Amino acid sequence: MSIKLVVGGCTLTIVSAYAPQAGLDEEVKRRFSEGLDKIVRSIPPAERLFIGGDFNGHIGSTIGGNGEVHGGLGFGDRNGGGTSLLDFAKVFDLVIANSSFPKRDKHLVTFQSAVAKTQIDYLLLRRLSWVTHSRRNLGSW
Repeated sequence: MSIKLVVGGCTLTIVSAYAPQAGLDEEVKRRFSEGLDKIVRSIPPAERLFIGGDFNGHIGSTIGGNGEVHGGLGFGDRNGGGTSLLDFAKVFDLVIANSSFPKRDKHLVTFQSAVAKTQIDYLLLRRLSWVTHSRRNLGSW
């Protein structure tokens, strides 16, 4: 789902994404990825872009060669879904914003069961939006 807003001459697109669960067929996951790619490609580069969603992947707590998209403040270990999310962020010049701020583990965990705690929900921002906002509001976070 996406919504486009025009605020003070600035166009902002907000996308809500919910990735298929880990146990589902690879075809279902492929269709999700292709659909999200298509949506993001349709948004002009000059527009601000925010993608929030449950990506069912773990980007982990370490940057590991992904410093342009991963802030180094994630949770746990990376898995294949997290690697795919990091690759997606690189391709579309996005940054995973909620990996860029220190938080207690209890605030990082977005899914918990009797056997596991994980972070699967992320906020991705187009780098242009992130850099512009960060420079303008340096120190106000």
